[in-house]
Amino acid sequence: MTSPDHEPFALTIISAGTSDPSSTRLLADRIADRTCELAACHGRTVTSNVIELREIAADVSSALVSQLISPRLQAAMTALGEADGIIASTPVYKACPSGLFKSFFDVLDDDLIVARPVVLAATAGTARHALVVDEQMRSMFAYLRALTIPTSLFAVPEDWGDPALNNRIDRAAVEFVLLMESGFARQIRDASWESYRHEYGSAGDTEVDLDTDLMRLAAGGTST
Repeated sequence: MTSPDHEPFALTIISAGTSDPSSTRLLADRIADRTCELAACHGRTVTSNVIELREIAADVSSALVSQLISPRLQAAMTALGEADGIIASTPVYKACPSGLFKSFFDVLDDDLIVARPVVLAATAGTARHALVVDEQMRSMFAYLRALTIPTSLFAVPEDWGDPALNNRIDRAAVEFVLLMESGFARQIRDASWESYRHEYGSAGDTEVDLDTDLMRLAAGGTST
């Protein structure tokens, strides 16, 4: 069942910027602002929730090594689970999304954001990192079964004064609002949520037995 026309869109913004303020958060905010404007033109309101990953970095690290979910991390997970749409924004370091950004998604329920519309956004100091969004971020969200919108967003320092960035943000916002309006994610949750795996962590909380003949051979040893 699609959401009622009067119900606001629940938007969750994930920013992996490490400074305050950060260009990563600035890009996410510009996308969110344009999304709100377009939703209003369609007669819909938007409620926003921001997850600043730098504020829960210790919680994410603890969850990675102990599988213990702190209240702050649980609140972030709940916001994602209830979101109608997600804006995911990260800085790029050494041709990869930030480690904090990746680690956060590593500790999530594998199907927490299934079918959710996602805007992919990244910032960097050089245009050499431009393909990171589509080559690495898009594949990660495909594994999580999210619906990434066609237009990805990437900004380097010289882009901030370029009208072309605003044009790309406009295009992404249109795609984002239309996907949220479709109600597809809500229909998936209502119709088949229980059929998904719902495992925490990229390995599904499983341990690999290293004390086997195969693993010893793989490590250069000998079998018993």
